[in-house]
Amino acid sequence: MYSRKELANAIRALSIDMVERANSGHPGAPMGMADIAEVLWRDFFKHNPLNSKWSNRDRFVLSNGHASALLYSILHLTGYDLSIKELKNFRKLGSKTPGHPEFGCTEGVDITTGPLGQGIANAVGMAISERTLGAYFNRKNYSIVDHYTWVFAGDGCLMEGISHESCSLAGTLGLGKLIVFYDSNKISIDGPVIDWFTENTKKRFEAYGWHVVDEVDGHDTLSISNAIVEAKKNTKKPSLIICNTVIGFGSPNKSNKEIVHGAPLGKTESDLTKKNMNWKYPEFFIPKEMYNIWNATKKGKEIEEKWNNIFSDYEKEYADLALEYKRRIDGSLPTNWKKKINYLINSLQEDSKTIATRQASQKILSFIGKMLPELIGGSADLSPSNLTMHCNSVSIKNNHNGNYIHYGVREFAMTAISNGISVYRGFIPYTATFLVFSEYAKNAIRMSALMKTKQIFIYTHDSIGLGEDGPTHQPIEQLSHLRLTPNLSVWRPSDQVETAVAWKCAIEKKDGPTALILSRQNLVQSNRSKEQLKNISKGAYIVKDTKNIPDLILISTGSELSLTLKVSKKIDSLGYSSRVISMPSADMFDKQNIEYRKYLLPEKVIKRVVIEAGITDFWYKYVGLHGKIIGINRYGESASGEALYSKFGFTIESIVKKIKSLLSS
Repeated sequence: MYSRKELANAIRALSIDMVERANSGHPGAPMGMADIAEVLWRDFFKHNPLNSKWSNRDRFVLSNGHASALLYSILHLTGYDLSIKELKNFRKLGSKTPGHPEFGCTEGVDITTGPLGQGIANAVGMAISERTLGAYFNRKNYSIVDHYTWVFAGDGCLMEGISHESCSLAGTLGLGKLIVFYDSNKISIDGPVIDWFTENTKKRFEAYGWHVVDEVDGHDTLSISNAIVEAKKNTKKPSLIICNTVIGFGSPNKSNKEIVHGAPLGKTESDLTKKNMNWKYPEFFIPKEMYNIWNATKKGKEIEEKWNNIFSDYEKEYADLALEYKRRIDGSLPTNWKKKINYLINSLQEDSKTIATRQASQKILSFIGKMLPELIGGSADLSPSNLTMHCNSVSIKNNHNGNYIHYGVREFAMTAISNGISVYRGFIPYTATFLVFSEYAKNAIRMSALMKTKQIFIYTHDSIGLGEDGPTHQPIEQLSHLRLTPNLSVWRPSDQVETAVAWKCAIEKKDGPTALILSRQNLVQSNRSKEQLKNISKGAYIVKDTKNIPDLILISTGSELSLTLKVSKKIDSLGYSSRVISMPSADMFDKQNIEYRKYLLPEKVIKRVVIEAGITDFWYKYVGLHGKIIGINRYGESASGEALYSKFGFTIESIVKKIKSLLSS
C-alpha cells in the first residue's frame, strides 16, 4: 500500500520526466501542487475517465496553464486516453500534450489555458452555466445538473487584472459551487513576489463576497481535505482555498526559487530530487499497484451509470425536458429554426424603416430569443447602448433561470467568462460593448478563436459615425484587427436584412466565434431581389450592376454602402459603368468557390475601389495594385458624425473626384 505522499510523488516524477525529456517546460508548479491535486482528484473530483464529455461531470480549470505537466500526469494516472507515449512526447509536434492545455486536443482538458488569470474567468462562466442550466432543467428529486467547478491558480493569475474583474462578479452572483485553489508559493518568474505582490489576498476576496479558507498547508493531506470540506459547506459563496506551498517541492537545490519555475531541473537535480522523494523507479515508470490505486475508471463509470439511471427516470416523467436537455447539450438547433429565421429575414426585407443596425439586432434578438432558450448574453454596462436586452431577457442575478448577465464594466472578464459558458455546452453566449473597447477583451477574443468556441460578440458604435465622443471612442483599426483573427467570422451589415443574415450565420456557425459590427446611426434599407437575398450569406454579393463588364467595381460595408450606391450613380452619369458589391463578411466571401469569387470580382476589371470608414490596409487583397481604398488611417475627432464624414472625405463629391483620377490613370 502506498502513502498519500507517494501517490502525489507519482505526479511529481512524471512531471519532472516530461519536462526533462522535452528539455523545456515548467516543473515548479506541478511539484508544488501535486499534493493538492492528489487529494482533489482522488477524494472529491466527480468524473469518468471513460467519458470525458459526460455532461454532469465536475469541471477542472488549470488557470496557471504552464503547469500542464501536472494535469497530463493526473489524466494519465486516472485512466484517461492519454498514454505514457504521449507523456514522453510532451511539447512535441502533433502530440496530445502541448506546452499549455488545449481544449479539443487532449481528453479531459475542459478549456485552453495559458494566458494567466483567464482560467479563473472561464471557470466563472462554467459555474454560471451549471447553476443556470440546473435552474432550467432540475426538478424535485431530479438533480440532472449538479456538480462543482474547480480551479488551480497561482500568484500570477491573481496579479492579472482579469482575476479582479471575474472574481468580483462571481462574488456578486454568489456562485457557491465554484472553488479556487490558490497556490501561494510566493514566487514568480522575476523572483520572490514580496517586492510587487503584497496585498492581503484573504481580505481582497472577502471584499468580493467570497468564502475564504486560509492558512492551508498545501503539502498536508488532512489540511487540504479539511479545507475542501469546509469550502463545499458554503453553498452561497464561491470559495478560495489559500494553500501555502513550496514551488519545486522536493528539489534539494532549486525548490523555493524562481529558477524552478520555467526550466528543466537538469539530470543531476532530477536524480537528487527523486532520491530526496525516495522515488526508486526509472523514468516514466509507475508501478502497477500504484496505477490501480490512481485509476478512476471503475468509480467514474459507476457514478455516471447512477446518473444515467436517474436521467432515465427523468425522461419518463419529464419527456419534453429530457429531449430539450439532450438537444442543448448536443448543440443542435430546434427543428423549426431554419423556417422561422428565413421567415424573419424575408419579413425584414419588406420593412423599409431606416434604423441603426444595433436596433435591428435588438429586434432580431427578441425574435430568436423566443426560439432559443440556450441564448444567454449580456453587455459590459452598455445594455441601453448596445441594445442587447430583448423582450425575453431576465437577469440571472435574482433569477437563476434567467438568460441575461449584467457584466458591469468588465470587457475582458465578460469575454473570458463567455468562453467558459461556450465550452460548457448547453448555451449560445453573446457579449457586447462598443467596438473600440473590444481592445480590452482582445486576448479573450483570441482564446475564443483558438478554441473555436461558439459565441457571438456584439460590437456597436462601429465608426466615426458615433460622433461627439471623439477619438477615444471612435474605432479606426479595430475592425481590421478582428478580421485578421483566424477562425473569427466578422460581419458589418448595412441594414436590417444583412443584420438578420449575420445573426443566422453566427447561430449556425459551429467552428468558431462571430463578431457583429453594428452602427449607432440610422442606415438606409436596401431593396433586393430573391437572388441578392440568398447571396448575402456568402459574405459578399452584387447590389447594383451594369449589363456589360463594368469599368469600375465599388466594394463597401455597413454604414458606407448607401453612400457607395450614390457614388456609383454619379460615376455612371459621367459615362462610366460601375458595379457595387456589399461585402458584410470578407471571411465568408473568401470561403466561397472560385467561380463565385471571380464572378463578383472578374480579373478583367482592375479598377476597384473600397469605401469603408476604417483603416485601409486590410482591403488591398481585393483591390490589388491598380485599385484605391477610401478609408481613415488616423484617429478621429470630436464632432457630429455628419461633420466627421465630411472632414474625412466620405462625401459623394470627394469620393467621385478620387475615382475619376483612378479611372483616368
